[in-house]
Amino acid sequence: MIFLKRIAVLYTLFSIVISFAQEKKTYKVNTVAFYNVENLFDTEDDPITYDDDRTPNGKDHWTEEIYQDKLKNMAKVISEIGADVTKNAPAIIGVAEIENRKVLEDLANQAVMLPKDYGIVHYDSPDRRGIDVALLYQKSLFRPVSTSKHELIIYDNDDDKKRVFTRDQLLVSGHLDGDLIHVIVNHWPSRSGGEARSRYKREQAAALNKKIIDSLFAIDPYAKIITMGDLNDDPDNSSVTKVLKAKSDKEKTDLKELYNPMASMAKKGIGSLAYRDSWNLFDQIIISDELLKDDYSSYRFYKAGVFNKNYLMNPRGRYKGYPYRSFANGAYTGGYSDHFPVYIYLIKEM
Repeated sequence: MIFLKRIAVLYTLFSIVISFAQEKKTYKVNTVAFYNVENLFDTEDDPITYDDDRTPNGKDHWTEEIYQDKLKNMAKVISEIGADVTKNAPAIIGVAEIENRKVLEDLANQAVMLPKDYGIVHYDSPDRRGIDVALLYQKSLFRPVSTSKHELIIYDNDDDKKRVFTRDQLLVSGHLDGDLIHVIVNHWPSRSGGEARSRYKREQAAALNKKIIDSLFAIDPYAKIITMGDLNDDPDNSSVTKVLKAKSDKEKTDLKELYNPMASMAKKGIGSLAYRDSWNLFDQIIISDELLKDDYSSYRFYKAGVFNKNYLMNPRGRYKGYPYRSFANGAYTGGYSDHFPVYIYLIKEM
C-alpha cells in the first residue's frame, strides 16, 4: 500500500513537471527607442535656418569628413540599441535634433543600417535652429498607415506678440506585426533662461501632447500609444505629472491613462544626460494603459532602459562618465551625443 502511495505521489509530481513544461512560452521581442542625436546637420548652408555654424566655413568647421564620421557613429549606436536581447536594431526609433530629410537618408544608408531597410517619416518644423524630430522604422516590421505633424504655438511670456518657434510634434500610426500602435515623437522647448522661467513652454508642449493622445483615446479607449522624446523635463516635473498626467505606478494606471516607466529609474539616479555633476532623465518613453495588460496575444510592454554602454561615455577629464558628446569646446570630438538613447521592449507571445 505504501509503495502504491509513493507511486501515486511520484506520478502527480511528474504530471506537474510535464504541465509546466507544456506551459513554457516563447515571445517575439521588438525594441522601440528614442535618441537625441545632437545636431545632426549636413554641410550645406540652408538660407532659411540658422545653420551657418555647421558648414565648412562656419564657426564649427563642419566638413564633409566630420559629417560622415558623425553619421557612422550615430548608425553604430542605433544599430545596437536593444540588440543584445532582440538580435536586431530597433523596429521603431524616434530621433531629435536632425536638420532635414537628407541627413535621415544619409543615416539610413550607412553600412550597418542599410540591411535593416529603414523607412522615414519627417516633416520640417518652424524651429529657429532648424532642427526637427522624425521617425525611422524597419519596413519589414512596421507599416505606417497615417502620419501628421502638430504645431506647438507659444509666445514669449515677456512679449505676448513674440512667437517662440520650436519643434512640431510628430504622430505616426501604424501596424507593428499586425498591432495598431500610435507613436508620438517630441522635443519640448529647452530650459534656456532657467527651468522656472521656461517652464510654461514645456507645460504647453505637454498640453499639446495630451490633446493628441486624448484625440486617439476618443476614437479608441484601448489605443496602444507610445509618446517619446527629449522633454527637457524629468519624470517628476509638472509638465509630465500634472499636465500629461503620466503615472509612476503601473498598478494605478487605469483605462485611457499613461504610465511612465522612466519615473522609477529617475528615482534611482539613472539619467540620460548630465549637467553640473547631476543627472537628468529628460529622454523618456511613456505608454498607455493598454500596453500594460497581461494578455500577450498582442504586443505589451516588457521593460524600459537607458542605453548607456561604456563607449557612449566620455573616457577622460572633468566630464568623465558623462555622455560623450560629438562637439565640445568649439571642435568635433569624435564622440556621439550629449544624450544617451532610451528604449522599451515590446513582447508578444508566438
